[in-house]
This record gives sequence, C-alpha cells and structure tokens, in this order.
Amino acid sequence: MDLFNLELSNPTDQVPTWYSDNRHDSNSVINLMFLCSSSSKLDNHSIHPDWRLLSDHTSLTIVIPITEEHIISSKCSIIKDSEKESTFIKDLTNSIRNINTSNILDIASLDRAINKFASTVEVTWEKNLKVINITRHSKSWWDKSCCRDLEKYRSSKSLEDWK
Repeated sequence: MDLFNLELSNPTDQVPTWYSDNRHDSNSVINLMFLCSSSSKLDNHSIHPDWRLLSDHTSLTIVIPITEEHIISSKCSIIKDSEKESTFIKDLTNSIRNINTSNILDIASLDRAINKFASTVEVTWEKNLKVINITRHSKSWWDKSCCRDLEKYRSSKSLEDWK
C-alpha cells in the first residue's frame, strides 16, 4: 500500500464487516479500505451492516466530493491562410513599427515599450480572432475543401463522390 501512497482508512463506525453463518464463530473485521494518504477529505469510510441482505459481508462506502468544474467548450483562433490571418499579420506589423523604441533609457521606459507591445498584440488578436465552439464533431483537419466535397456528395448522392 505504501508503494501506491495508500493508508488504512478508519471506519466511522466500529462494527464487524463479516458476519458468520455459524453461531459459534464470532463476527469480525476482514474487509478493509485503503485510501490516498495525502487526502484530508478521503480519510474515513462507513460500514453498512444493514445492507448485507443475504451476504455475510457488509458494504463499505465512502463519499467522494466532486467539485464543479468549468469545461472550456470554445477556443479563439485565427484560421491559417485566411483573410483574418493576413489582416492580423499586417495590422500587427504596422503597430509594432509605430512603437517608439528610441527613448528606452531605463527599466521603466523598457517596461512601457513592452506593455505597449503586449497591448498591441492583444488588441490586434481580439480584432481578428474567430471563436470556435468545440464539439464532439470538431476536427482539426476539417477544412473548406472537406465542406465542398461533402456538399458535392449531398447533392449527387453518388458513391463516387462519397469516396
């Protein structure tokens, strides 16, 4: 268990986990649970003798907290070889040329020039980006020729166009 960074969990109730069918044998604890040793939220488990039904073993349970997580479903991009990419490069090049670097004499003036550059890149990016919604059908290789060929097949319903 050490190899997997696990340690023996402490049950919330100190009750047996195995119940003997023979009245001469005593009930005992033979079912154990090992949990991640570095977790404060997963530090104990519950034993449920009333859930046994016909089994001689009890159920062991643990509550695992699941936090809400924001899953990004869109991304910002500039499509390669698009009009927006050309505009982005042209606008960015012009903006960079206009940044005055002749008076960089100290760290403060260097910081101002760098911040101006960063701001220019951000504004130019935001002006030309395209928001792309990510779905299970999103494919990075899909391009305009794929759209054109799919439309051709949908129009003709030809097996040759499908291929």
